[in-house]
Amino acid sequence: MVVYAGRGDARRSMSLLWRSAAPREEGAAAGPGPRPGLTVDAIVTAAIAVADEDGMAALSMRAVGERLGRTAMALYTYVPGKSELLDLMYDAVHAELPAGRAGSGDWRTDLTDWARDTLAFYLRHPWVLQVSQARPVLGPHEYAGLDALVRLLYGTGLDAGVLRRLVGTLFHFVRGAARTVADAREAASATGRADEEWWYARSAALLELVPDFADRYPELSRMERESARPEPAGDEAVPYPEREARETFDAGLDVLLDGVETAVRRARQAGRTDTP
Repeated sequence: MVVYAGRGDARRSMSLLWRSAAPREEGAAAGPGPRPGLTVDAIVTAAIAVADEDGMAALSMRAVGERLGRTAMALYTYVPGKSELLDLMYDAVHAELPAGRAGSGDWRTDLTDWARDTLAFYLRHPWVLQVSQARPVLGPHEYAGLDALVRLLYGTGLDAGVLRRLVGTLFHFVRGAARTVADAREAASATGRADEEWWYARSAALLELVPDFADRYPELSRMERESARPEPAGDEAVPYPEREARETFDAGLDVLLDGVETAVRRARQAGRTDTP
């Protein structure tokens, strides 16, 4: 399920994102005693809770209203509709990414920390991964997160043209890894079959139907054989699909940063870097 941000009225969405207009408070409701007023922030917080707990498919103005003890119609006084609400939710959770991160002086350590923090962020809010990157929200917290990453990348001394592409590369890499981990976590509940059951059934069928698998795919079989390791012991062991995805993330990040390091070295040799 891919969701596109920025589908609501551009002027109203941007005004809410950047708080150009003060949030309007709801007056006292009819009945015994006043009821607390709503705010845009309260609505956004409730909407994030719905998406975190039940997924993007459960998000609706009605569901958010019920969480706040109000009708869906009461929310439209503050937020024009679900499209604008999605923009606000997306930007609001990005405030969790450290915007004022102080660099350690070692750009590789800084980027490793950034990648791991961002992976953890996506896994706290997996619905964010369903929001397409083709049309960014253009909100203040999203920009702050990007600014913090660019600050760390400038520590490499590479020129702005290269850094611009590295920003996209790093986000694609981390989002892809997070998507795999999130899918692994949801697979059992979504399909009704545990990971162990699924793998056992498919592996057994593959061995039976393709007895010459190792001969047909020799290099793949060699890699699997040479990289095999004992399963971790204990009840606390991370399930195989998630463990595989996390180990792939760690290994891939090392290789990616090795590539950046090579680019930095070449730029230094060519005198095209600000790094001493």
